[in-house]
Amino acid sequence: MRGARSVRIALAAAASTIIALTAIWRGVLNQQRNPAVSPHRVEIATIPNTPQAPGPAPAGMIWIPGGEFSMGTEDPTDMVCGGPDSMPDARPIHRVYVNGFWMDATEVTNDQFEQFVAATGYVTIAERKPSQADFPDAPPGNLVPGSVVFKPTVEPVPLNNHLQWWDYVPGANWRHPEGPASNIEQRGKYPVVQIAYADAEAFTEWAKKRLPTEAEWEFAARGGLSAKPYAWGDDLKPGGKWAANIYEGTFPVNDTGDDGFAGIAPVAQFAANGYGLFDVAGNVWEWCSDWYRPDYYQTLATAGGIARNPKGPNDSFDPSEPTIPKHVQRGGSFLCTDQYCTRYMVGTRGKGEPSTASNHLGFRCVKVSTGL
Repeated sequence: MRGARSVRIALAAAASTIIALTAIWRGVLNQQRNPAVSPHRVEIATIPNTPQAPGPAPAGMIWIPGGEFSMGTEDPTDMVCGGPDSMPDARPIHRVYVNGFWMDATEVTNDQFEQFVAATGYVTIAERKPSQADFPDAPPGNLVPGSVVFKPTVEPVPLNNHLQWWDYVPGANWRHPEGPASNIEQRGKYPVVQIAYADAEAFTEWAKKRLPTEAEWEFAARGGLSAKPYAWGDDLKPGGKWAANIYEGTFPVNDTGDDGFAGIAPVAQFAANGYGLFDVAGNVWEWCSDWYRPDYYQTLATAGGIARNPKGPNDSFDPSEPTIPKHVQRGGSFLCTDQYCTRYMVGTRGKGEPSTASNHLGFRCVKVSTGL
């Protein structure tokens, strides 16, 4: 984690060159497809458990029955609106079983996070001043709290370097998502962002919940559908209408807001999926508890049978940044587009360094029973 925070500090200097924004999640664009991973699509239906909930629903949560399903996605590059990324880390498609659980109907909102902070006095990672002891080579003037913010480019650029549209902004945090000049007034129902992994875990402990596993997240996001590319079915725009808050226009120059929102949106502005969950595609990325490895699905498939309640690998490895551990992120965000990133597709995966936040990253929670 030190390497990622060092990057943030280096970026804080006005005169510094943005040389390594390693902690920002971006998919495995431009990776070669792993020849050991089969793109074959497993056409086996989702088999949900008995849908009856074990008791009254906790406030704001939906019962997810659990069951057996096919996890992952086929290569989307040949699909209409499939994008340029073959997403080999989401294959092979494999069978998984998860127990039933409760899940937040929406991403955690600013109002909810504010209640947590008021009750606990918690200070997020983006609000903390980095320590000189942790970064002895950093100029003291660089040791300022802040976080990463999307910054549109002034004209179209090659999409091979995400440093062109991300910037470290001193003073950016959950209260000021785009920097000190921004705030969350009148945004209580927006998803809280600028949340590092530890921040999300602290909230879940206070709320007596936890983060979902990647398998739980995907089972819930599919809403009972089988082998569909989107949480709502086969088409990106069913009936010609946008079904999620993603990026329209020329990325990363101008989000036209054709879906109703240029940038982030309040929660629950689009139809819920089959289980009653909102915004499982687009709007903001969501942390999962699993460590990220691109070969994890291959490991499960090689083991054979049905993976039962998988919790992810024991450690993390990302070949694009081999020294930086990462957790899985799911769902895509308002910055996803078929020009660059189509990870709003339900079987796809994201990744992020645990101590890094951004203005398109939040979370939602699960719990296994009303007694927790």
